[in-house]
Order: sequence, then structure tokens, then C-alpha cells
Amino acid sequence: MISFLVSLVALLLGYLLYGRFVEKVFGPDDRVTPAVAKADGLDYIVLPSWKVFMIQFLNIAGTGPIFGAIMGAKFGPVAYLWIVFGCIFAGAVHDYLSGMLSMRHNGAGLPELCGLYLGKATKKLMLVFTVLLLIMVGTVFVYSPAEILHTISGDTLMWVAIIFFYYIIATMLPIDKIIGKVYPLFAFSLLFMAGALMVWLFLQWPTLPELWTHTGNLGQQTHPDLFKDEIFPALFITIACGAISGFHGTQSPLMARCVKSEKMGRPIFYGAMITEGVVALIWATVAAWFFYGEPAPGYTLIENATKGFQTSAPALVNLVCNDWLGIAGAVLAMLGVVAAPITSGDTAFRSARLIVAEWLKLSQRPIMNRLYICIPLFGCSIAMLVWQIESPDGFNTIWQYFGWSNQALSAFTLWTLTVYLVRNKKPFWITLIPALFMTTVCSTFLMVSKIAFNLPGSIGYPIGLVCLIVAIVWFCVWYKKEKTLIKE
Repeated sequence: MISFLVSLVALLLGYLLYGRFVEKVFGPDDRVTPAVAKADGLDYIVLPSWKVFMIQFLNIAGTGPIFGAIMGAKFGPVAYLWIVFGCIFAGAVHDYLSGMLSMRHNGAGLPELCGLYLGKATKKLMLVFTVLLLIMVGTVFVYSPAEILHTISGDTLMWVAIIFFYYIIATMLPIDKIIGKVYPLFAFSLLFMAGALMVWLFLQWPTLPELWTHTGNLGQQTHPDLFKDEIFPALFITIACGAISGFHGTQSPLMARCVKSEKMGRPIFYGAMITEGVVALIWATVAAWFFYGEPAPGYTLIENATKGFQTSAPALVNLVCNDWLGIAGAVLAMLGVVAAPITSGDTAFRSARLIVAEWLKLSQRPIMNRLYICIPLFGCSIAMLVWQIESPDGFNTIWQYFGWSNQALSAFTLWTLTVYLVRNKKPFWITLIPALFMTTVCSTFLMVSKIAFNLPGSIGYPIGLVCLIVAIVWFCVWYKKEKTLIKE
């Protein structure tokens, strides 16, 4: 529990100190924001700052800081390090700067920003890559809640149809009609659940593995039979939303279109990511108690926790919330494993609609223009969903590829932000270092993972190192040319 406390304090200090530094680097001012300049009553709407924060938090969170943290905790207390350092120095910087840069470019989406700073070819690549990623997000977040609701009442396909109908309505309507009204309630539920669990942890004070007592290391799994991949790079793919996630770069522009003042950027974008890191820390600690707690693991003390260390993340959420928090916990768990993924799915489709509309330069005021874009998007999602249902391991396959694609997108976003900082003569190392790290993580995972090339570590890891060296050399060459252009 000491590691948990230290990590909580570190996240708070990260927001107060490093977050303020990053804000100073960007330099928010009093210029008119897109929410005011381009107000259209649909996507560009000024919302209260507290509401924008709650929507941003739920947009980027969903079940990510819960399920990812639970699965990451199986690697041991090293998960704390990634959540804390990843959140402060990578994820929160990524979310803040992508949101603020979107505001500076009239609410531009992520592919548009990548095109402005990485070139037209990258823009085209990112357009396809980002839209496919968002469709995957929407698809995986249809079937999983439908399966859970099926266990309560009704048929799975019936719930799939209901969720898709909600997606269509939420994607088409103005952002303040459903998202602006319902999301703050769900966000509060997630925060209340995390807070209640933290209080319970303090009251119980379980004996857990600490960072300085754990015998493992970054290349050794805690339970090798449970993982197909080594801690590096698998941990950094598994825990995404609690540390850094490329999906967030597609969501920050949604709220960049609703912020009245640039000076609210740090609490909204940087603050929401730090809050998500706190939620991830709490759930990682809950999972550590469940899997490793002494004198006996937590699952031995909970009725019906028969699968022990093999318990899935959704099952762990239900077991712990029901046992620790009673009826209220059961309701909150249901919101966490059902409502949260649905709310991530609808904003994914909304982001996809806006990105495609931006590319086609198609006004979204006429409802038919929204339909022209939404029908193909939902058609692709339905086709992917049918394959997912019919394939024996469809959900896991899509989720694994989504995990890698998600972190690859974060690397592209960080490189975009790095180019922006260089060209504006700002301290670019705040994004360069995370960009190099995530590039190495993604390239190494692609080489050694069982779902990709599955190369032996003796080959895959050196290739990952080569990718890092190439990225450094490429940046140095580009930076030298850029400095010459700036002088001229």
C-alpha cells in the first residue's frame, strides 16, 4: 500500500508542477476559441467548464483505466511505475497539447493536425488509420456490454441493435442534447466508485507487493503461464488509457470545440488524464489485493470467486464491487462495465463522423450530410461485428489489434506535437522523449508479439532498438534542416 500512496502523491504533484510547466510551454492566451468563433449549435457549442471536464474524462476513460489496470496489475507492482510516469510525462502531455493544438487550428481533428505538421502523405495515412481505429472502438464497445446485458435479460442481438440505435442518435444529435446531459452523471458514477474503493483499501490496508520488495524485473513476468508476451513491451500496450492512449488524441478535439477559454485547457485536458491515472492506480491496487494480497489473496475471501488468478477483468469488477460496496457497488459496477464502454463507443463514431466531414469539407449542419457519413461508418462496424460474432476468438483478436493500433496512434500524435513545438521554438523534448519511447514500444511489440510477427526475442528486440536509432537519426537530420529553414 505504500507504493500506492506514493504513486497517488506523485500524480498530484505531476499535475501541480509538471502540468503547469507544460501549460507555460504552450502559452494559452485570451484569443477567441472555436466554440465561440464557429458556434453552430451542433458540434461547436460553449459548455460549462466542469461539464467539459466530466465529458472529457468519460470520453478518454470508459473502461480503459479499469480493465487495462486490472490486466496490467498481473505483471506486478511495476504497473505503478508505468501509470505514474506514463500519465505525467506522456499521456497528460499528449492529451493537453493535442486538445490545445486543435483549438489553435479552429477545432481541427487529429488527421488534419498530422497533415499540417507531418505532411499530406501522413494526413492520408492517418485519415484511414484513425477512422478504422474509431470504428474498431465502436465495434468492440457494442458486443461486450450487449453480452453483459444478455445475462440479465433479453437476447444479445437485441441489445446489440439497441446499442447501435443509441449510437446513431448520439452521433447525429447536437453534443449538448445527450452527451452533455448524460455523460457527467456516468463520469460521476465512475469517480464515486473509484473513491469508494480507495476508502475501502485504506480501511482494510491489505499487505501487497511493493516496488522495492518485488523480485521480478522489467523483462520477467510475474506469472509466465498467463501472458503470451514479456513485460516489455506488453505492459505498455496493456495499460493504455491509464498512462497514454492514442484514442485520446481523437477525443480531445471534441472538447476543444466546446471550451470557452484556452486557460481552461490544463484542468480539462491535463487534469482529466491525471484523474484517469488515479482511477487506474486504484484499480491496479484492487487487482493486486485480489491476486496477491496477504496473508491470503483477496479472491479467496470473496464468494463465487472460483477462478482465482484467471478471473477476467469484468468479472473482477463485479465480484469486488458486489462484495465491498453491496447493492450500490453492484449498480456502479454495472455502470462501469456497461455504460462506460457504450459512452466511449458513441464518441468514437462522433469523432469518425467529424474527421470524415473535415476531409470531405462537408458541412454537418444539414442532417442529410450527417447521414451520408454515418451510414457507411455504421455499415463497416456492423460487418466487423458480424465477423467478430462468427469468429471463435473474434473479440480478443479485434481488441489486441486495437491495443497496438491505439498506441501507434499515440506515437504519431506525439511526433506531430514535437514538430509543432520545434517550429514554434518551444522546449520540444517534452514530446520528443515520449515519442521515441512509444515508437520503440510499438515497433518492438510488432516484432515479438504472438499476434504479429512473433519473432524470437533475440531478433525482435534488436529490431526494436534499430527502430529507435532510426527515429533518433531521422529526427536529428530533420531538425538540422528545420533550423536552417527557420534562420532563412
